[in-house]
Amino acid sequence: MSETRQPSPEIPARSRREFVKTVAAGSAAAATVPTALFGERRPMARGERRERTGEPPARQVAPSDRIGLAVIGAGGMGMANVNTALRIPGVELVAACDIFAGRLDAARERHGDISTTRDYREVIARDEVDAVIVGTPDHWHQPISVDALRAGKAVYCEKPMVHNIGEGHGLIQAAEESGSVFQVGSQGMSSLGNEKAKELYEAGAIGELNYAEGFWARNDPLGAWQYPIPAGASEATVDWKRFLGPAPEVPYDPLRVFRWRNYRDYGTGVAGDLFVHLFSSLHFVVSSRGPTRVQATGGLRYWKDGREVPDVLLGMFDYPATGTHPAFNLSLRVNFVDGTSGSTFLRLVGSEGAMDVTWTGVVLRKNEAVDPMDAFSREKMAEAAGSEAGLPARVGMRPPVEIRYEVERGYRGAHVDHFFNFFEAVRGGPPVLQDAAFGLRAAAPALACNLSHFQEQSVGWDPEAMRLT
Repeated sequence: MSETRQPSPEIPARSRREFVKTVAAGSAAAATVPTALFGERRPMARGERRERTGEPPARQVAPSDRIGLAVIGAGGMGMANVNTALRIPGVELVAACDIFAGRLDAARERHGDISTTRDYREVIARDEVDAVIVGTPDHWHQPISVDALRAGKAVYCEKPMVHNIGEGHGLIQAAEESGSVFQVGSQGMSSLGNEKAKELYEAGAIGELNYAEGFWARNDPLGAWQYPIPAGASEATVDWKRFLGPAPEVPYDPLRVFRWRNYRDYGTGVAGDLFVHLFSSLHFVVSSRGPTRVQATGGLRYWKDGREVPDVLLGMFDYPATGTHPAFNLSLRVNFVDGTSGSTFLRLVGSEGAMDVTWTGVVLRKNEAVDPMDAFSREKMAEAAGSEAGLPARVGMRPPVEIRYEVERGYRGAHVDHFFNFFEAVRGGPPVLQDAAFGLRAAAPALACNLSHFQEQSVGWDPEAMRLT
């Protein structure tokens, strides 16, 4: 049975509104959407150009074209996704599912008369649900997505789309056989920054790609996943058995529920949380299917709070030559104890220049080429300058060494773009770019980093067959 508008008897005898606000605040703090790649607005520099926003125009949506949306996993990221999805015209939240009663109360408080339940199967069985957001811990991504697709629902699944690499082909098969739309939620994928970088790369702006690097820096408790434990969380208000699902049975522990990213049974570490964003953007920009060799090292350097995963991780990747790019190397870093406290980038380096890519802009830097004939001319002019005529040395004309592309003011963000693309596909428009196959090719090398780190060996990956080697 659904729990619609049924108060939770386990809530302490204080103001229910105060309790809901506390839960909502905790969820908001937990929703550490990776905003560092958004970049900061700066005054325009010389050579800088602003790009048009590319925003979809507002429009009226016919009742027959409205989309009933449900969220499965109504925590920080799940509800952040809901808030973004509801900005798309014609999308209506009709149901929410979570294993914590306080989150269901908060969802009803915010969104009104919606159906709520602790059992995701009740959500995907509802006729008014057309699409679901899977915002659960990573170990539930694949089972829920497969069941939802088989039930005929469109699925927006948070990254990484699988908890382990072996789950990937089952999810791809479910998406293909169902014919339903499936999109991975790596928010920067649909950004204007990525689109401009792809355009510049394909136009040869940096010459031949030979190296790429990405870095994600954090230095605060929330960034390091020390999320607050919601008031009222207890064995009575948390469905511990449903939370565990396919994971090993252990005694109830609120840290495992609300800080699940720290534990290997439920999360995928910094690689699955952050490397996967960088893989998604890189693969989109250069039309790559992924690396063939993965090596990683790292350690737990600071946040020794019982977590089982590193807070510093370095990955190195070999990419083979393909029809869209030459062979190149990639290095990725995540540091949760970083003294710079927030520097983040994806950089592509080629034979003629480099690009720094964020979700809202691209900085293109070109090598300064010198024409041999121009150098000879300058030398002769310098000789003439030393004569009695005293002619000044002749100077040349150079293009700008650095060009900045930034979105126009008012851009609603990459997250909105990604959901717009998802719902357009649900309505029969162009297919999504980050489908299940793309999602596995981004998730697998990230998860292979964990294998490499914990097994202390390099890992082989076949990006075409999408299998470990």
